[in-house]
Amino acid sequence: MSTTQETGTYPALVQELADRGLLDACWRQVFEAVPRSQFVPPDVWRQLPDRCEPVVGTDEWLALVNSDEPVVTQLDDGLDDGPGIASCSNSMPSMVARMLGLLGVRDGQRTLEIGTGTGYVAALLSERLGDKRVYSIELDPAIAAKAAEHLAGAGYHPHLRCGDGEEPWPGTGPFDRLIATCALRHVPHTLVRQVRPGGVIVAPLVRDFWSGALVQLYVQDDGTAIGPVCGSAMYMPMRSHRPVAHEIEGNGRARAAGLDPARILNLGFSLYAGARLPGVRVTGGETPEGARVWVSRGDGAAVTTATGEEVWQYGPGFLWEEIERTWREYDDIGRPSPDQFGLTVTDRGQHVWLRDPHAIIEPSRNQ
Repeated sequence: MSTTQETGTYPALVQELADRGLLDACWRQVFEAVPRSQFVPPDVWRQLPDRCEPVVGTDEWLALVNSDEPVVTQLDDGLDDGPGIASCSNSMPSMVARMLGLLGVRDGQRTLEIGTGTGYVAALLSERLGDKRVYSIELDPAIAAKAAEHLAGAGYHPHLRCGDGEEPWPGTGPFDRLIATCALRHVPHTLVRQVRPGGVIVAPLVRDFWSGALVQLYVQDDGTAIGPVCGSAMYMPMRSHRPVAHEIEGNGRARAAGLDPARILNLGFSLYAGARLPGVRVTGGETPEGARVWVSRGDGAAVTTATGEEVWQYGPGFLWEEIERTWREYDDIGRPSPDQFGLTVTDRGQHVWLRDPHAIIEPSRNQ
């Protein structure tokens, strides 16, 4: 965003969110009472598709903070001389509004946040519920300390803890609501056990094949949590949930172009294929011609291809043929949209289902 552009204002941003239907009257009052700028440090970066760009000057800083964009507040876990990868941010206000709307908090309810970050979400919840009913945990000590400063400076004093969000918070008892503001590869059952039956969990997920999904889970009397996928959500993963690099084996083998790789970046297909092909990891993005992707698996198999280009395969098996077969399955069942999928979490793991919690998508036999 050029500094020559007119700097927006926070009230204008809140108005935009309300106009988009993301804030009801109550949440609008909350957002108006909690300026985002109080929770963003002076040194920040803008997230671009291929890098993080430093924000220079007060006008540019204000323009970013008062926009519906994420604001990167830490690189490389705070280490010097890293590759410049975002490791903490103040999330897009529209995404925050969506998640808080899905959380469905009511007066008097106790809420746990996993990932305090800058403290902005904890402040919004404190304004809505009262800070004594808000609990927030952050793994990174430096981030946790800065969030506590932001919150105290804004007049909020929720319960804060520096520690692992996967582990239970001793002595806090069951919560009515739980929100994760970092992406989870899976929903740990330790989190489900911290929420009372009838309570709600809202969390962004990022699996190997998934491009990012937001789930709204309802905790059942038997300790399971079941609920729908509610669109896409791109968040930084919880540190213990970051993927481990795959080791690729062998020389490349070329074959003719087949399935357009742009199709496998669709969230609906990603949800289906992620369940059918566990352990297959996809990265990539759009190009002017369509898309370019890199696919890998823990056994050393990999594929790289782009729209209209030949396919290069590495390692054992025929990974791209497995993906093409899975696409045909997805096509045969009507190419279901993301909102037709859901998730069930039990003490034994989690399962993706289609249209009905009993219709679990099982892994392919080849897996």
